[in-house]
Amino acid sequence: MASTKVSCIWKNPNSARDYRTGISLHSHTRHSKEKLQFIPAFTEKWPILQRILDRQYRKSVVPVDFSRAYWTSPLTPKLAFEVEKDQLENVLDVAGLVSLTDHDSIQAPALLRLATETAEMPLSLEWSVPYCGTMFHLGIHNLPVGQAQDIAAALDQYTQRSSAQSVTELLAMLHAFPEVLIVFNHPLWDLCGLGPQRHAMCLEQFLQQNNPFLHAFELNGMRTWGENKRVMPLGERWERPIVSGGDRHACEPSAAVNLSNAQSFAEFVHEIRKEQRSNVLFMQQYTDPMCVRVAHAVLDVIRYYPEYPEGSRRWDDRVFHPDKTGNGFLPISAFWKAPPPFVERIFSVFRLAENATVQWAAKRVYADEIDLHVLSDTPSEAIS
Repeated sequence: MASTKVSCIWKNPNSARDYRTGISLHSHTRHSKEKLQFIPAFTEKWPILQRILDRQYRKSVVPVDFSRAYWTSPLTPKLAFEVEKDQLENVLDVAGLVSLTDHDSIQAPALLRLATETAEMPLSLEWSVPYCGTMFHLGIHNLPVGQAQDIAAALDQYTQRSSAQSVTELLAMLHAFPEVLIVFNHPLWDLCGLGPQRHAMCLEQFLQQNNPFLHAFELNGMRTWGENKRVMPLGERWERPIVSGGDRHACEPSAAVNLSNAQSFAEFVHEIRKEQRSNVLFMQQYTDPMCVRVAHAVLDVIRYYPEYPEGSRRWDDRVFHPDKTGNGFLPISAFWKAPPPFVERIFSVFRLAENATVQWAAKRVYADEIDLHVLSDTPSEAIS
């Protein structure tokens, strides 16, 4: 019988008092490649912006390809680890365990394991799973050290659709390792825009086929409360606990974490897999309107970081596009001497999110976005 407790720090500031450890699951570093396909989808809704961009595309010596271009987080693995650990230890006053999950890559935790202070870092990733015309994301945490590289390669091979193995065979293989944790990240997010009915059909089919090898569903710190609260009955129906997932891509620490008395990540995995109990805590930043939080994330991504090594200080050093041959990638800073003025004008819109008056107005307009009244009156909910 699965049991999940959900608490909110703004309702009970002492939520972590009875726990020894905080766990940050699902956050990203500069080793995640984030696609830019959202740009043409967004500009389709704004004809004026579309015309401006079309004019710029015609000036480009390289055909613009948003389907392959990508951006990366400003945070190195070490900085990403510190952002998460600092929140757990300095805000919640608990020992911090952090599992970094870049898209289809274990490079960040593998690098951190080379340092003494992070030698026990779990080897984890967010696996992109093409399925039934859509894409699901699974958090694969704590891979066995000696086999992690081979396993990550096999998972990536499936993602690239060149693997002969089925997703069920791969999940069964992962499930066979008792210290591996498999989390269905943001299961209700329709990543490919199939529409609610088609997405629900694909999700149902996936769970019927693979639920025996999944260990938990996720409450996601970057998804709305309306979506998150529908995950809880999903966990009840499929008899799985619910865990947190910050899904942090920029500099704000995770808005959802787990609380536990486990002293190691392996003990936490046992708590979820075998005891099937979970304690999720939403942090204060979750009360901010999602539009403001997304704008702040964009500002983190485009901010100038003079302390970074040459080649990664500016935002256009961290955005990559296919080169003239189409076989390699270059930072887009290689395509110009300075960013076009219209880009700065677009960025100025996002900078409005730093204005205190704008933030106050947004909180008033979107106050019911996460159903704060319900959350405040119900600080914890049990799923059993």
